[in-house]
Amino acid sequence: MALHLNYREYAGPGPALLLLHGLFGRAANWGAIAKQLATDFTVIVPDLRNHGASPHDPDMRYESMTADVISLLNRLGINDAIWIGHSMGGKVAMTAALKDPSRVRALAVVDMAPVTYTHNFDDVLAGFDAVDLSAVQSRKEADQQMSQVISSPALRGFLLQNLQRDQQRYQWELGLEHLRAAVSLITGFERPQAKFEEDAVFIPGSESHYVTEQNWPIIQQHFPRASRCVVEGAGHWVYADKPQEFMRCLHQFLQSLDD
Repeated sequence: MALHLNYREYAGPGPALLLLHGLFGRAANWGAIAKQLATDFTVIVPDLRNHGASPHDPDMRYESMTADVISLLNRLGINDAIWIGHSMGGKVAMTAALKDPSRVRALAVVDMAPVTYTHNFDDVLAGFDAVDLSAVQSRKEADQQMSQVISSPALRGFLLQNLQRDQQRYQWELGLEHLRAAVSLITGFERPQAKFEEDAVFIPGSESHYVTEQNWPIIQQHFPRASRCVVEGAGHWVYADKPQEFMRCLHQFLQSLDD
């Protein structure tokens, strides 16, 4: 059964556009991008299940996550939208395009391919585990504890956005136990025997290894109208690493839809 997702809406004059975050992310990650896009679109930014303020559930299949988003569109009276997804959110968007294409006006996938990856997230999960929620008194203290496992300040800052304080203590707003159990589902991808015949763009970072020459033929097999816009100097977090260059790629694609 579809979950009732929390979401942010940025009202604009144009058609609906979805922004879907990646693993361990949240709707707020897209804030600056959403505000820019709202000059031309009605931008909907959900927290996917087990993330942000959305409900937690052990089911992390991409079909289920896609059903959540389509249920949100139904609630809002939106028949179709431009779907833009980063990383895990990109796989949600690709699942929608391949399995329910009538709901997808166009597709933009940020640094992700429709393939199964072999890595795990043990280092990131160890970073969450390093924070003693029963005793931590501040976000700075949590950062110090996490730094014993994760050296990158940028990655720690991203993960610590999920640390929220209630009346008693800090807690993770993620469904960590469900995400931990579902790593193989999240890194995997079951490709249906289907093609998405509408416009699509894939936006990888040049310093990332998620979209390779080896998996580009797979992309073209399922998304025959796909184009590619590489953001030079960006890693996996394309829109955070090089926001102006990312927006240039995205605007070029969005403007092409009107041609």
